[in-house]
Amino acid sequence: MPTYKGISSEAFRHPLDREAEQTLRSLPGFDLIASKFVEFLYERPQFVYHLGNSIQVGPRQYSTIYQMFRECVKDLDIYPEPAIFISQYPLANAYALGQEHPSIVLNSALLDLMSDAEIKSVIAHELGHIKCGHTILNQMALWAISTASFIGEMTFGLGNLISGGLIYAFYEWKRRSELSADRAALLLSDELNPVLMSMMKLAGGSLKYGNECSLPEFIQQSQRYQNLDEDGLNQVYKFLLYNNLAQGVFLSHPFLVERISHLQQWSGSDQYRQIRNGNYQKSAAEGAVDVKAETPPSQEEILRRQIEELQKEIDRIKKKPQ
Repeated sequence: MPTYKGISSEAFRHPLDREAEQTLRSLPGFDLIASKFVEFLYERPQFVYHLGNSIQVGPRQYSTIYQMFRECVKDLDIYPEPAIFISQYPLANAYALGQEHPSIVLNSALLDLMSDAEIKSVIAHELGHIKCGHTILNQMALWAISTASFIGEMTFGLGNLISGGLIYAFYEWKRRSELSADRAALLLSDELNPVLMSMMKLAGGSLKYGNECSLPEFIQQSQRYQNLDEDGLNQVYKFLLYNNLAQGVFLSHPFLVERISHLQQWSGSDQYRQIRNGNYQKSAAEGAVDVKAETPPSQEEILRRQIEELQKEIDRIKKKPQ
């Protein structure tokens, strides 16, 4: 297994992820948030929850999982080491959260469904999110969206003009960010198949009938899905499935067959081969997250004053006679 000492997330970041992030950051309302505020509002409560209600993985708790995790942390050059938890949940899933104290969570169902190589690819995927700084952007966007929605209600719907575009841009970026994390999974795997197998099992894996599933057949299914774009109407349906604008429902992840297609293409690229051979962009500073915050320090003080003014307005409305 290669170790990517000093690797920058920009070495493997998907261009669609980069483009969507730039669009998200440029929208009105997004820069209201500051990372320290997010830490206290989102990161710490979630960490406390998992420390109190999940199993923290370590040398004497899920030691096999911990060994795989340690290898991935070293190979992707993430420092300091994030925390990792196992949560009792019947849906096979995993996610990453936090920036100051990042962690990843694996649902127990995922451990039962997948092989060690597939579990390792999932761990690498979630560490890819941390490496790329996706977790803080995700939390910032969620807070900005809720703030914009609240302002919309307080201003008789005028603020919804902001929140509508912000929500769409957020989910568009969130879906594309998965493509970068998939690349991290491939970089830390010995081969492509375990990563693709993990995706197939997330799509519809079964403990009882798993031996009847075929990865080549699922890859062909992915190709048939791509061929649907030959009909323009199917492209409209795809857009509406991802973005149900009428009901305000958006998918947070690309369809798994799309992710397979993107990853297969990258696995055959010169960029992937160069990284595997040790020729990659390096980060200027060592750390789990090498994406520099674009919000200047003075914004934290501006945010604090805005929150105080907002709280005053809420208190004033509560005191107003009905």
